[in-house]
Amino acid sequence: MTIQATMATAARHYASPAQHTRPDESTWIARGANFVVAVSQVKAGAQLIRDNQPDEYMVFLVDVAAAIEAGEETIAARPDTLTIVPPGVSSITAQGDGQIVRVFSTQASDLVAAASNAGVYANGAPEVAPLLPWPDPPQGFKLRNYVLAEHTRPDTNMRIFRSTNLMLNIMTPRMVARDVRKLSPHSHADFEQGSLAVRGDWVHHMRYPWTADMLDWKNDEHIGNGQPVAVGGAAQGDSHQPQRQRRRRLAGRHLCAAAHGLFQQARHGLQCRRIPHAGRFRGSLAVP
Repeated sequence: MTIQATMATAARHYASPAQHTRPDESTWIARGANFVVAVSQVKAGAQLIRDNQPDEYMVFLVDVAAAIEAGEETIAARPDTLTIVPPGVSSITAQGDGQIVRVFSTQASDLVAAASNAGVYANGAPEVAPLLPWPDPPQGFKLRNYVLAEHTRPDTNMRIFRSTNLMLNIMTPRMVARDVRKLSPHSHADFEQGSLAVRGDWVHHMRYPWTADMLDWKNDEHIGNGQPVAVGGAAQGDSHQPQRQRRRRLAGRHLCAAAHGLFQQARHGLQCRRIPHAGRFRGSLAVP
């Protein structure tokens, strides 16, 4: 039995033009089956505005403070924080030069259309389960801001947050190369997982679809991330490792980005994979 698998893709921001540019902003956009990631390099005073966002979205301030406004609320968000923004009209005003990452569901149709890898999903991704939003927050929709340093634990490098429609894992940075004898290969059944690298060097090892029929298999991929890069796609088996320095440039394919957000804080990049049995969440993000 042949299983359709949407191709894994990578958006190498450092080597490709931005999808949206202004004098004070450059934004690279890539999508997955159920989500969209917009990475913006901004100057002080730049504004990122959503006029009529239908659902919640997430804002990761990598290295710049910002004023975030939604409805009648305004917060002063510090660098290295995550903010969940409610539906409706909202704006982000940069307080300096730096990088701002936003993660949306595919209800942000204008961003879906602008994605660098939109063609990969022209016929959908039938092997990915549809996004099923959670119930509205008990206290209603509002700005929710999280200082990442307050959510770091000694027993894990994961810092996981969820909204009504997405899950984001903002990983703590790895300062040394990962032990190649202790990687974490895993498979993804009906769930795309995207990796965004904003600093450092990473290599993602991908093998899919991992089925009993060898004729289904695609060639293994060893995707090296420069700075910045986004990688995504529908992989059924993968492992990833940071590298302290670039020892070699692995071939891999020049991909374009996709998948539900797993963010990995290496230099600008997005990758996508699948996680089996993920319950009602059909998208996630991670950032180290």
